[in-house]
Amino acid sequence: MLRSIQAVIFDADGTLVDSEEPGMDVLFELAQAQGLQLSREAAHQQFRGVRMADCIAWIAAQLPHVPPGFEADFMAQVRLHTDIRFRQGLLPLPGALALLQSLQLPFCVATNGPREKVELTLGLTGLRPLFGDRIFCAYEVGHFKPDPGLFLHAAQALGIAPEHCAVVEDSLPGVQAGLAAGMQVFCLHPREGLPADIAERVTFIEGLDALPPLLARG
Repeated sequence: MLRSIQAVIFDADGTLVDSEEPGMDVLFELAQAQGLQLSREAAHQQFRGVRMADCIAWIAAQLPHVPPGFEADFMAQVRLHTDIRFRQGLLPLPGALALLQSLQLPFCVATNGPREKVELTLGLTGLRPLFGDRIFCAYEVGHFKPDPGLFLHAAQALGIAPEHCAVVEDSLPGVQAGLAAGMQVFCLHPREGLPADIAERVTFIEGLDALPPLLARG
């Protein structure tokens, strides 16, 4: 049974902004250029929702020869090419703008991405003014999903008990973090690909336009 929902915590990439796929494509293409043998589908499954440093460390571990300073250099290339890709055209996910404009509950963003990335993606899609100072980044808080610390920090900043917060997520690490924080999780990730014990604890939604009646009912 859904508990009373008094605040909503949104992920950014793949939840509010259509940045998850192009961002992972950049990472995949640069990894391929280094000689990584991996399909696009497998790369997306490996990288979705995972901290960038962990993605790059995983890539380095798969390569037969890694030059000194590889991870720092690769990170810089990912940031540069991702920025370029986003500026070529980035859209909010369907229903994001209307949902945020109509939402009567306190809400925020809590992302594993760095500040400059979320500022760019929300800015390019016209969502940034709706959040004010309610943007929380794992790099600043010091907790990365699936650790629940980022969501707990966001709940404290909003002044709402975790059990009365809803989390909206599209990745397994984000879903795990929301559940570990004791929050109600609305999941954009398809049921396929989630462990059964996790899938039975979340509410699946097809899109953001499905949220308002669920939030009102909770």
